[in-house]
Amino acid sequence: MMKAIKAEKKMVATIIGTHNINGIISDNRLGVYNKNLPCVFITHQLQVLSGNTTWLSTKLHQKIIKRFQECWVPDNLGDANLSGKLGHTHMYEMPIKFIGPLSRFTKSDVPATYDVMVLLSGPEPQRSLLEEKLMSEFLKFKGKVIFVRGVVENDCHSYKKGNLSVYNYMTSSQLETAINESALVVSRSGYTTIMDLAKLNKKAFFIPTPGQFEQEYLAKRLTNLGYVPSCTQDEFRIEMLETASTYKGLSVMDYEVNYNKLFGLF
Repeated sequence: MMKAIKAEKKMVATIIGTHNINGIISDNRLGVYNKNLPCVFITHQLQVLSGNTTWLSTKLHQKIIKRFQECWVPDNLGDANLSGKLGHTHMYEMPIKFIGPLSRFTKSDVPATYDVMVLLSGPEPQRSLLEEKLMSEFLKFKGKVIFVRGVVENDCHSYKKGNLSVYNYMTSSQLETAINESALVVSRSGYTTIMDLAKLNKKAFFIPTPGQFEQEYLAKRLTNLGYVPSCTQDEFRIEMLETASTYKGLSVMDYEVNYNKLFGLF
């Protein structure tokens, strides 16, 4: 680990000298930092949930963050936010700026081609277990479904299975199009996925990865606030999708950023 950190510092110093860098914005877990430049750390994890060791994982992460001049949180400031206690925990003597949800995607106002998009991701064996369960459940569904398995292989390929259009994976541009064209997205509740869906103003149904405390917290919180329904992996039944229409969706999470104030450090 120490060798990797030293190598990274050396690489950063070389890049700074070569390209005349005036500041650093880092979202690296270790934090790319240089003491001679203004440096910003981007994270939604001011508090890191890890069960009984949350106090320790949070302390260790905040120790990294406090090396920087500012911390930027990709979330909204105020009660209508995505991260809850993860990104809204007070840090003493540390300037915090909220920059709104970040996403690689752009919203398009297009008619819904699919009734539901299933978007799988995450570690094995839970990804495969959820795929098997959802594949079985959605074969009972009467609407049009696009099913992205989340398995990255040499080639992107697809096939039809009943009412399902199944893809092993999609490129970013394909995902952007497919999500925009879907009325409802069924997915894990990872924070990047939540931000993407918020940017695209989507209705969703979340099934957090078992044992991932952050996903479980985020899904439960957004359900309790009336934004997105959710359930555990074992509990899911296709009939549960009927409740999605009674939730507000993530469209209320849009946020305007003052970029002049944001980049004032530089």
